[in-house]
Amino acid sequence: MAKQTPSVISINLPLLLLLFTIAEVEGNKNNTMSVKKLFVFGDSYVDTGNSMDSISYKPPSGITFPGKPAGRFCNGRVLTDYIASFLKIKPPAPYALRNSLEQQHGMNFAYGGTGIFNTLVDRPNITVQIDSFEKLIQQNVYTKRDLESSVALVNAGGNDYLTYSVKNGSIQDISGFTASLVKQMSLNLKRIHTLGINKIAVGLLEPIGCMPMFTAASSQDKCIETFNLVSKNHSQMLFQTVQQLNKEMGKSVFITLDLYNSFLSTIATMKKGHAENSTLMNPLQPCCVGVSADYYCGSVDEKGEKKYNICEKPEFSFFWEGVHPSQQGWYQVYKRLQSSLQQLRE
Repeated sequence: MAKQTPSVISINLPLLLLLFTIAEVEGNKNNTMSVKKLFVFGDSYVDTGNSMDSISYKPPSGITFPGKPAGRFCNGRVLTDYIASFLKIKPPAPYALRNSLEQQHGMNFAYGGTGIFNTLVDRPNITVQIDSFEKLIQQNVYTKRDLESSVALVNAGGNDYLTYSVKNGSIQDISGFTASLVKQMSLNLKRIHTLGINKIAVGLLEPIGCMPMFTAASSQDKCIETFNLVSKNHSQMLFQTVQQLNKEMGKSVFITLDLYNSFLSTIATMKKGHAENSTLMNPLQPCCVGVSADYYCGSVDEKGEKKYNICEKPEFSFFWEGVHPSQQGWYQVYKRLQSSLQQLRE
């Protein structure tokens, strides 16, 4: 038996070395960062519960998920939820509820209606949201090690343009305003990185001309190209700025999430389906609407009677109401963003 031992070793050792080499190659191929926390800054597209005094906490918000109003401007999950799921963590706690919810998955500082600058709502803009984040770091709620393995999500801009159009009566001569927005967003992104986060995703601007509040002018038949051009220019400028930031850093700290083309692609696919099968919803048609022009999704009269109607199958809609995608809308957009999101785990 002793004479057989060398032959056994001589046969198995090369095999073990081969298996080890294969495992090492496979390990390097799948060498992805394990994301521990998600920190979110922005507006209602990523807010999951900070806007306590808004329709996000009133019916019919949340009817699909979690089954009741829970602070999302949607019938269910929003972009933040899907990105957290992609990162294999739970959605981060809303900052407004930080004292009553666990904080190990990060923090969501986003508020519905807010922007890069101050908007028509009296809630914290992104600069103030980052101030709150910095205070938590100073209080040692999150350590340097926490931040190094974390990801930030930043999305804003739509409310800034709405505010501009209301205050100026039009969107004429808006190129200078776009430049100022992108410049401030650049400063915001660099500041978040300086605070310790090495992977930051920034949303490009959604095609605001496709929102039902604007497509109503065409009986929900087509997007308003004048508004979409504003979104397109903003997105192109922001994309170029992010590329320049990464060049300055010498590494890929910042990635862009192309909401502009993801929205348009989803809408085009759903429009084609609607044309072929009229029982499917027109994606430019909102699921939840007021019973008349005097009301909106979530309206009630003085007796508490609801003054809105909900489509028969919200799961077939793209827009939940006049501005926000439905859960299904967000899911379809998220699917188109997955290749970009993969960069957050590299």
